[in-house]
Amino acid sequence: MKQMITWRERPMGSPAGYEEAQKRILQVFRQYKFPDSIKVLQFVIRVGDWGGCMIVESTDGLAMHKLATMLPAFSFEVHQVMDIQDAVAAELEMMGWRDSLKK
Repeated sequence: MKQMITWRERPMGSPAGYEEAQKRILQVFRQYKFPDSIKVLQFVIRVGDWGGCMIVESTDGLAMHKLATMLPAFSFEVHQVMDIQDAVAAELEMMGWRDSLKK
């Protein structure tokens, strides 16, 4: 099951507070090891921003929750996603079924 994880930095206090938070985020993240139950397919950040997007494959809800709570300076969202060709095939199948119904 593919998941899209997005994150944004939470609003904080002073510029000095932001600088300290950024140092801590990098310190924690450098030591994090993705569990075998999470396969990272794509990992990108927004240019000029403290946030980004990651596409992973995982059915391990607990591991996903742990990942999303590892860095409290960020607000995380996790959404199940699928490849576009699979979505379109399913949509066409259901459209065909719906169109076959008697009116």
